[in-house]
Amino acid sequence: MAKDKTQYTCTECGGTSPKWLGKCPSCNAWNTLTEGAVESGGPVKNRYAGMAALVPSAEVATLSDIEASEVPRTPTGQEELDRVLGGGMVQGGVVLIGGDPGIGKSTLLLQAMDGLQRCGWNTLYVTGEESGAQVALRSRRLGLDKSQVQVLAETQLEKVLATVDKLQPAVVVMDSIQTVYSDQLTSAPGSVAQVRECAAHLTRMAKATGTAVVLVGHVTKEGALAGPRVLEHMVDTVLYFEGDTHSTYRLVRAIKNRFGAVNEIGVFAMTEKGLKGVSNPSAIFLSQHAEPVPGSCVLVTLEGTRPMLVEIQALVDSGGPSPRRLSVGLDRDRLAMLLAVLHRHAGVACMDQDVFVNAVGGVRISEPAADLAVMLSIQSSLRGKPLPAGFIAFGEVGLAGEVRPAPRGQERLKEAAKLGFSVAVIPKANAPKKPIEGLTVHAVERVDEAISLVRSLS
Repeated sequence: MAKDKTQYTCTECGGTSPKWLGKCPSCNAWNTLTEGAVESGGPVKNRYAGMAALVPSAEVATLSDIEASEVPRTPTGQEELDRVLGGGMVQGGVVLIGGDPGIGKSTLLLQAMDGLQRCGWNTLYVTGEESGAQVALRSRRLGLDKSQVQVLAETQLEKVLATVDKLQPAVVVMDSIQTVYSDQLTSAPGSVAQVRECAAHLTRMAKATGTAVVLVGHVTKEGALAGPRVLEHMVDTVLYFEGDTHSTYRLVRAIKNRFGAVNEIGVFAMTEKGLKGVSNPSAIFLSQHAEPVPGSCVLVTLEGTRPMLVEIQALVDSGGPSPRRLSVGLDRDRLAMLLAVLHRHAGVACMDQDVFVNAVGGVRISEPAADLAVMLSIQSSLRGKPLPAGFIAFGEVGLAGEVRPAPRGQERLKEAAKLGFSVAVIPKANAPKKPIEGLTVHAVERVDEAISLVRSLS
């Protein structure tokens, strides 16, 4: 039967409406209207009927009676991606990965699918934006000439689900979710309804069959994933591809992960043969200066479970009546707060100066443990005197001028000592109980104490 139009039915009273409303016109219940397709000569078709048979109803059980076991993970062959995923792909897991156009999402996933195929997983790569020939051409550029990854160029959800049911793959990549549409809805592909419903069907399929699903998502101009926010809620893992397309380095950050650590990052380098993991990311975030320069301070930050060294650079220059405050990779509002604390509690005034702060390498730092390094780099640039060679710092700074401890301070210090740094200024609460070989640790309680200490060392 030919599809005629869309109709909305109330789940409470069964009343219908030709358009979606917040309140049912029949029983006045809120948020009870669901969308369905009206077919000529028949009632509204329930698009969840097939899924109801696929996913059986579960019995109620207490937590003590439910058998809990460790979730097995399969490595993808990309160590940095496995780190972000929590050890590898999980059967029945749903991963959503988003990023700017051309940043390398399809390249990374094609490499990961080839790695899983070599591990014995039956893989299916569904492309809605490219033809099969284009995907094959990319695989040859990546050196995957003999790859056995199966490719399907299709955008209709029902055909994709039928193919999955026929082939029974262990993992499916949907590139991208914004190009897929369901024949049960009349809205265009990429609309809120289509994205939500297609993602919901794929998620139910993954949970019912144990097939891992990877959804590629578009991003908006602001950098957020396009589509409804519920898309991020229904999946197990949300990954963001970060980095400048003009740079060779890319970051994959876990925003949500039910099977691993949140805010874990993987660092990749874009090469002629695709994306390669960077085993020592601190090396790319540290500028190589022949001698110490003013305005540079090395921070030991924590990204997920990985301590990482990042160079913080500051430039303080004479400004006009309205001095500028600009930060790249750091929170601009927090920079304004730190300048006020620096003036009030350490006597370092920048009220008539332009202040520019940058995290080297394009990394974004959101943890407050960067406060002390930012303030010391600003003070160094203002005085025109560099910090000592081999100097690192970390610690949160409060509005009262106190230096608060940072989480997992011992791991940060050990990472700095391993990379050859010799002087550290840290919060007193993070002071190690035992000396760390090759590292002189100065523990401070207040900002003015840290500034005085750095002046005596430089």
